[in-house]
Amino acid sequence: MNFGRKVTVYLADGVPSGIRHVEIANWSGQAIACPRSRLNELKEWSETERPGVYFLLEKQTAKTGDRAYIGESENVVKRLSQQERDQDFWNEVIIFTSKGENLTRAHVKYLESRLTAISRAADRYRIESGNTPTESVLPRADRDVMEEYIHNLRIVMGTLGHRVLEPVKVVASPKRPESEARKLANFTFSFSSSTVKATGQQSDDGFVLFEGSDISGKNNPSMPKKAVAMREKWIDDGTVKSDGENYKLTKDIAPSSSSYAAALISGNSKSGPTSWLTEEGVSLKKIEERLLDET
Repeated sequence: MNFGRKVTVYLADGVPSGIRHVEIANWSGQAIACPRSRLNELKEWSETERPGVYFLLEKQTAKTGDRAYIGESENVVKRLSQQERDQDFWNEVIIFTSKGENLTRAHVKYLESRLTAISRAADRYRIESGNTPTESVLPRADRDVMEEYIHNLRIVMGTLGHRVLEPVKVVASPKRPESEARKLANFTFSFSSSTVKATGQQSDDGFVLFEGSDISGKNNPSMPKKAVAMREKWIDDGTVKSDGENYKLTKDIAPSSSSYAAALISGNSKSGPTSWLTEEGVSLKKIEERLLDET
């Protein structure tokens, strides 16, 4: 069951781009987010001198896409002074520790392993951490506590604008309440022509194209330049593989809108809301209008 969570973000300098301290109500964990340019100021934060895990992050660039490094240490801020020299790609760090003495070395090594595995499975960021570390052996009760910690950590990461731990594709529960069933993400849509076929869904990220969908190898002059550039990037990084005259997606991925998704599939400028259809032939636009009328 989903329920609301109270997340408090303290802006140390009163600006959203500076150092931020993040808490969730009734959670013993905490996070410190810091731009690389302010790394030296973390020495003033005792919260960073404890055992914890950290994410070194770089938001998308034209050549690399989003990248992340996940690590752990018994004294995170001390470890980061070394990472500044060893890792040169990142521009932001997010540190997770405990408000008390609840995290031990075994706990943070477990977290590092699980977070690396979850991030690789989500496949949103390129993970620079090498092989997934081996999980430390914890008693069952401690494992459950760490899984709850990860649940809250994911909320904080998303709140700070990094969905590195979140899968692109939304998996709907078969036993969901009626209110959940009316959500747009629970509908699967398809687009097909004589030469291409694709499936996808609307999500909070935009429109998700599912693995195995066709991507047109041709482009009409009307095709948006952004869609052309997106396809070229996917070819370069292996997101799509050649399949005769067209390409096939090798993983789930989210263009910014249903119209860009339709343009990539067809090679033409298309209206996404009218092009994507349910199995019954109902358009995305009609489903959106129906759900709005129900509210």
